Amino acid sequence: MFTRELQGKVGELLTRHAAVGLLGPRQVGKTTLAWTLSDGRPALYLDLEKAGDRAKLAEPAQFLARHEDKLVVLDEIQRVPGLFAELRGVIDQGRRAGRGKGRFLLLGSAAVELLQQASESLAGRIVFAELGPLHVAETGAKRAEALWVRGGFPPSLLAEDDAASLEWRQAFIRTYLERDIPQLGPRIPAETLRRFWTMLAHEQGGLINAAKLASALGVSGQTVGRYLDVLCDVLLVRRLAPWSVNTGKRLVRSPKIYVRDSGLVHALLGLETLDEVLAHPIAGVSWEGWAIEALLAVAPAGTEVFFYRTGAGAEIDLVLEWPGGKRWAVEFKRSLTPVLARGFHEGCKEIEPERKIVVYPGTESFPLGNDVEAMSLIQAMTFVRGAR
Repeated sequence: MFTRELQGKVGELLTRHAAVGLLGPRQVGKTTLAWTLSDGRPALYLDLEKAGDRAKLAEPAQFLARHEDKLVVLDEIQRVPGLFAELRGVIDQGRRAGRGKGRFLLLGSAAVELLQQASESLAGRIVFAELGPLHVAETGAKRAEALWVRGGFPPSLLAEDDAASLEWRQAFIRTYLERDIPQLGPRIPAETLRRFWTMLAHEQGGLINAAKLASALGVSGQTVGRYLDVLCDVLLVRRLAPWSVNTGKRLVRSPKIYVRDSGLVHALLGLETLDEVLAHPIAGVSWEGWAIEALLAVAPAGTEVFFYRTGAGAEIDLVLEWPGGKRWAVEFKRSLTPVLARGFHEGCKEIEPERKIVVYPGTESFPLGNDVEAMSLIQAMTFVRGAR
C-alpha cells in the first residue's frame, strides 16, 4: 500500500554491487520491499527461519550455481552465519564470469551481528541499507497523528482501530522478548528485558543512567549495558551520542536513549489512544523521537548524528553533521507556537551550525529570529534529504 522511500536506493545499489544487505526490525516491511524489487526479474526467495529453505543450502555453492541468473533473496540471513563465507566464493566466481552485480539481497533483523559477519567474509562485496518503520513522507501528512500514536510498523498502523493496533504491538513486543531475541543468543529472562525496555520508554529522550537502571533491576551496570546493546542490535532502540569536541566546555558525555518506534513507546506504557498519549508526560519526547527517526530515515549516506548539551545548560536536540564537515542544529517543539529556550541559542554559538531549524507540528514555515526557521516535519525532511 505504501511506496517505501528506500526502494529506489536499494534498486540502484543492486545495479552496482553484487550483494546488498537490507537491515531492519521484524515486521517493518523488508520482505515486502524485497518482493517489490524482485518484480519483473528472475528471483529466488529463501526464508532461513524455515528448515526446508535452510536444507536447500546444505551445499550452498552447488545450489546457488543453479540460480546464478536470478536475484537471490535470503531472509533472516543471520540465522545461518556460515553462509557468508560461501557467498564470498559464489560472488567471486560470478565476477570472473561477468555476473558481478545484483546477485544477492540479504535481509537481516540483527544489525551488529550481521554487520560483523559480513565484514569478516564479504568485505568489498556488500553494501548495507536500513529500513525503518514507515515515516510521514511515505504515509502522507493526513496519517501523521495515527502514525505517531500507532507507530510505523504497517500491521499496527493499518489495524482497524486503536485497540487492535495496541494488541498487535503488545504481541510484537512479547514475540521479540520470548522468541526473537533468544534466537540471537543472549540468555536474558524475558520479563527482565521487558522491565528494562519499559524503563527506557519512561526515560524516552533522556540521558542513560546505568546505575539507576541497574539498581531498579537488581543487576550490575555492565549487565544493563549488555541489555541495551541487545535492543540497539535489533534496531528497536537508538543510542544517540553526544557531540564532542575540545571546546573547553563541560560537555555531557552520556548518550541519550530513544525507543525508535513511537508506537512501541506507547505500547510499553499502555497508551492506546491519541488522548491518552497527549495526557501523558511522555508526549513531548515521544513526538521528538518520532520526528528524529523520520529525519534520519532520509538523511544522506555518511551523515553523523548527535545531540549537544553542556553542564551550563546549552542544549540542542539534534546535530546533523554532513560528510564535508558542515552541521545543522535541529530543535523539536510539539507546539504550534514554538518558543526556543536560551540554551538552544547558546549551543548554536558553540557549534556554529550552518542552518538552524525548529521542527513543529504545523504546516507553514516562518522565521523565529536569529536565523532560526520553524518548519513542518515533512518540510524539514525535504531539506535534510537534499543536504550535502
